[in-house]
Amino acid sequence: MTDGGRKPGSDAWQTALTTLQEATPPFVPAGAHAMTVVIEFPPGDPGTPPHRHSGPCFGYVLEGEMLFELEGEPERVIRAGEAFWEPGGDVIHYQDGNNRADTRLRFLVTMLCEPGRPMLALVHEEELGRRRDRRAPRPA
Repeated sequence: MTDGGRKPGSDAWQTALTTLQEATPPFVPAGAHAMTVVIEFPPGDPGTPPHRHSGPCFGYVLEGEMLFELEGEPERVIRAGEAFWEPGGDVIHYQDGNNRADTRLRFLVTMLCEPGRPMLALVHEEELGRRRDRRAPRPA
């Protein structure tokens, strides 16, 4: 054994990696910086109001279930252990709330942020109305 109890010459590294998702974002803002955050919502919380990000975001649900909806896509549930991403830019992120009333939601997000712009900008009701045709049909 060496420092820390590690075996010399272990082959564990060869199978230690699990790919959760692969995505090609449409753009990465010039001079972008990366930010990784953990977000936690209590049971049943609706989450962040409709918003957008200045660059692409890559996430992973740590606990609970997220109700996730991007502009042009139907809402879907993302469960603990599942990954998600969004392109950022002009795309509206409608929902990221806790889909469960009995447990918290915790998720991790890495964002590539455009310099000089906030990493999150809320979308006003007027714009939501103008872009109503871009939102996927809602479940009944």
